Amino acid sequence: MTRFREGWSGHAGRNCRPKGPSVERWFGPILLLLCVLLTGCATSKYSAPAPARAFDFQRDTFAYSNELFWEYDFDAQGHWTTHTREPRPTYGQHCFVMARSAWQFFANARFDPARPKADEATYRRLIRRVVRSSPRHALPDRQKIIIPGYADLRSFSRDWEGLLKAQCGGAWQCYFQRGNWRMILPMGHGQQEKTAEHLLARLRQNQPAVVHVFRFPQLSINHAVLVFGASEKPDEIEFTIYDPNEPGHPCQLFFDRASRTFRFPPRNYFVGGPLKVYEVYSSWDY
Repeated sequence: MTRFREGWSGHAGRNCRPKGPSVERWFGPILLLLCVLLTGCATSKYSAPAPARAFDFQRDTFAYSNELFWEYDFDAQGHWTTHTREPRPTYGQHCFVMARSAWQFFANARFDPARPKADEATYRRLIRRVVRSSPRHALPDRQKIIIPGYADLRSFSRDWEGLLKAQCGGAWQCYFQRGNWRMILPMGHGQQEKTAEHLLARLRQNQPAVVHVFRFPQLSINHAVLVFGASEKPDEIEFTIYDPNEPGHPCQLFFDRASRTFRFPPRNYFVGGPLKVYEVYSSWDY
């Protein structure tokens, strides 16, 4: 500690020691705080009661897709290539918005087909209420936002696609999602294992989770999906996901127990292979 004090004050000896609380006293707590902020795993702070039912892909997802601005394919030499899609899509780069909004409708809204259908102004107001609701704290049943005239989000989004696209949020919300900072820091195999176990724990309580799937710094994939199911095997966990890019069917995300690594199968926008995963919309910093 003498060497540390000399380096801090520029002189040796206790007569030059600064007044007030010593640096040594605060060094440990400050270091601990930095470790928590910079390397903590993305565990959810979700504290609401478990939903009464499980997430249903055919009921609780949007009928339209997050469109791709690029076409992905293999060239004659087998190299993964991209081409600008023509005509340019009008609704792209909304994966975070769509995954988050699907979760908010599941957790904070209730569809009531027995009630008469409403007009556009009413649905606009109700959609805004849903997307402004917290994705961390589900509303109790008596406070859920009632969407009249429809049985579920899938049928509602078929009739009101344009309105939902306009009201759920812009592409900028993907670029500035508050948890994006986490992907630039290392994620070890142990942290990824904890993430897989945490997702399993949530799903046992009917609680889907929005996760950021990515590679960094390559950014060959930088995407958000909603995890809503899982099948456990001795060597791997097969998570079932809602991928906003593919609204027609559920997709899969795998976790290999031996290597403690997440793996994404090939998609029409990703060559496939290992990637990193962490939950978002789950705490003040994610």
